[in-house]
Amino acid sequence: MAIFRHTADLPPEALGAVVAIGNFDGVHLGHQAVIAKALRIAAPTGVPVAVLTFEPHPRRFFRPGDPPFQLTSWRLKARLLEALGVHHVFILTFNEALSHLSAADFVRHVLMRDLGARHVVVGADFAFGHRRQGNGALLRAMGDELGFGVDVLEPVAESGGAAYSSTAIRACLRAGDPAGAARLLGRYWEIEGRVRQGARLGHELGFPTANIGLDDFLHPGYGVYAVRAGIDRGERTLWHPGVANVGVRPMVDGTTPLLEVHLFDLEPDLYGQHLRVALVEHLRAERMFDDLEAMTVQMRADAARARALLAGHAWEAGWPAEAPARATPTT
Repeated sequence: MAIFRHTADLPPEALGAVVAIGNFDGVHLGHQAVIAKALRIAAPTGVPVAVLTFEPHPRRFFRPGDPPFQLTSWRLKARLLEALGVHHVFILTFNEALSHLSAADFVRHVLMRDLGARHVVVGADFAFGHRRQGNGALLRAMGDELGFGVDVLEPVAESGGAAYSSTAIRACLRAGDPAGAARLLGRYWEIEGRVRQGARLGHELGFPTANIGLDDFLHPGYGVYAVRAGIDRGERTLWHPGVANVGVRPMVDGTTPLLEVHLFDLEPDLYGQHLRVALVEHLRAERMFDDLEAMTVQMRADAARARALLAGHAWEAGWPAEAPARATPTT
């Protein structure tokens, strides 16, 4: 998969694609349906499928003071898009200039002049251009005028449930419900980042941890989770069961949000390495203890519970076998 951080002067093989447009934060089952539709449209003619997305997320640009809400790092988003079969990804920097570009000029200048889009696929709630003046109806009208096809997908939902959405996933995670988020994502939600040096208190207590800052990631409900941790080994990711604490560590710091993960039966030197941590089940809320001995007793109980839970938990290459199948559109 080729990644372009611009849309000007693209190579010939990147032009004339079926283009799915959106933020795709989470690449959840609704997003996957949009991309699946683009793949189906492109298949008979063999043209490439592309995703056009934005960095930073427009919400981060317009409301920089909001609490962290990001579901997916760019690194993971790219990995997921490639796994779905996308050929090209175009990343537009969302800045002052782009925020003032009219919807009509976005279509004429970006989609037609730069990309030569053959067909465009968006979700029902997609809005674009200055003051969000563009929508699916405008895309269809301009497609008729300029000669490209448009599909606007209706919301995709669980059977009898609400539509898949990043907002619903964030609500699940904040409530400490990673299984609920997984049903909407089609996989377990991950926090990822470089392992940083910690206070080494866990090591002294017999529970060495790899520490990752939450940074711009959404902060899930604080507490202890059964997890799978993925260690990058070249093109492969090796997954290991473990237990993790997400929170401010009231017995140590009390202020700085952090993810601390303990891998079972493994004590690799991970400092500076990239680690993916998938939250599988919330075990308990974060809390203060009377002393370190009481905390250690509880940590042993948490680890035993996580081991038992994960022992019967099917897992394959980071995609849980029990998660829903990747979404496909019905129209």
